[in-house]
Amino acid sequence: MADVRMRTTAAAVGVVAVALLVGALVLVGLVRESLADGLESTAEQRASALRAQAESGALPEPDEPDDDLDDVVWQVTGADGSVVRSSVALPTEAADEIKLQGSDHPYVVVVDDSDRYQVSVAVSREEVDDSTAALAGPLVIGLPLLTLLVGAMTWVVVSRALRPVERIRREVEAITGDRLDRRVPEPSARDEIGRLARTMNQMLTRLQESRDRQREFVADASHELRSPVASIRQVAEVAQAHPGALPDGELADTVLEESARLQRLVEQLLLLTRADDGGASRAYHDVDLDDLALSEAKRVARTGLVVDTTGIGAGRTRGDTAALAQVVRNLTDNAARHAIKTIAIGVRENGANVELTVDDDGPGIPEDQRERVFARFVRLDEARARDAGGSGLGLAIVKEIVTAHGGAVTVSASELGGARFCVRLARSAEVQAPRRRLSP
Repeated sequence: MADVRMRTTAAAVGVVAVALLVGALVLVGLVRESLADGLESTAEQRASALRAQAESGALPEPDEPDDDLDDVVWQVTGADGSVVRSSVALPTEAADEIKLQGSDHPYVVVVDDSDRYQVSVAVSREEVDDSTAALAGPLVIGLPLLTLLVGAMTWVVVSRALRPVERIRREVEAITGDRLDRRVPEPSARDEIGRLARTMNQMLTRLQESRDRQREFVADASHELRSPVASIRQVAEVAQAHPGALPDGELADTVLEESARLQRLVEQLLLLTRADDGGASRAYHDVDLDDLALSEAKRVARTGLVVDTTGIGAGRTRGDTAALAQVVRNLTDNAARHAIKTIAIGVRENGANVELTVDDDGPGIPEDQRERVFARFVRLDEARARDAGGSGLGLAIVKEIVTAHGGAVTVSASELGGARFCVRLARSAEVQAPRRRLSP
C-alpha cells in the first residue's frame, strides 16, 4: 500500500509542480510584457508632445543635472543632426534599449521623426524590473509551499482511500480452506473498493458452496459405494465360514449383481463429474431430440410398459449428442421405474425453445419435494429397495447436463396421474425440414 501511496503522491506533486512552474513563468512573462508595452506608450506620447513643442518653438528647458537620472529623458535633434535641446545626451545610433551612465536599469527608446526634427525619448525599465521582482518573490516562496500542500493532501486522501484495501487484504490473508465462512469487510461507500469487497464476498460464497457440495458429494458417494462392496463381502464371508450354506451359484450371482450395480454407480459418478466440469458442452452439434426420444421409447416398450409417443414431433437443438441422449435415457428410466403401466414421451417446438416431456402414471412427486429430486443421492422413497429406487444420481445428472446446455428442467403433476418432467432447450437456428416419425 505504501508503494501505491508514494507513487500516487509523487505523480500528483510532479504534475502540480510542473503546472505551477509553467503558470508562474507565463504569468511573469505576461506581466513584464504588459508593463513594457505601457512604458513604450508613455515614451511615444512624450515624444509626440516634444515634437509638437519643437515645431512651435516652445521646447521646455532641461532640468538641472544631478546624480540621479530621471525615469524619462529626451533629446531633440535637428535635420542637420545637431542637438537642439536635451535633458540627457542620448546615442545618435538607432537602438530599442540603451544603457545610460548612472542608471542600474536599461532604458526603452522611442524615436519620433519629422521633416525638421527627430525626437528621442528614453523611459527607464526600473518600474518593470521592480514589479517583476515583487511578483517573483511570492511565487518563489508560494509555489513550493503549495506543492507541498498538494503532496500532503494527496498522501492523506490516498491513505484513507486505501485503508479499506488493507483491511480486505488482512482478512483475505486469514481465510483458508477450512475458514471459507469468513468474509471481507464491505465499506459503506458504493465505489470501486466497495464493489471489489462485495465481489470478493460473492466469490467466497461460491467457493464455500462448492466446497460444501464437494464434501457432501464425497460423503454420499462413499456411502453409496460402500453398500455393494459390503454386500459382496457379506456373502463371501458367509460362503467362507459356512461352506455349502449358500445355494449353488448364489455367491457368483451376488458378486455379478453387486459389481454391475457398482459399475453403474461409478459410471454415473464419472458422468456427473464431467458435467460439473463443463464436459457436457465440449462438442456441440445439431441434435434431433425426436430421434433420441423415439429410440428410448422403443427400448422402454420392450419392458412391457405402454409407451405413448403421439406427442413426439420435430425438435432440434444444439448440444452434445451423447450427453442429451443420457438426459432422455435417465428421464425415461425414472418414469419406467415409477410407472404402473403407462409412460408418455413428447417433443415439441415452443417459440425459441424445444421442449422434451416425459410423463408416468405412478405415484407422482409431492410439490414440496419437486426441487429436492434433482439433488444428488436423493431417493424420496427410502423404504424401497435400491433396485427400485435407483442410485439417486439420474435426475441430478439430468439437471447438470441441461444446465450446461443453457436449458432448464422442471417437474410438475402429469395428466396421467404421476409426474411430468419437462426439459427446455434453445431451439437450433437451422430450419428443420418435415421428417417421418417412426413408431416404437
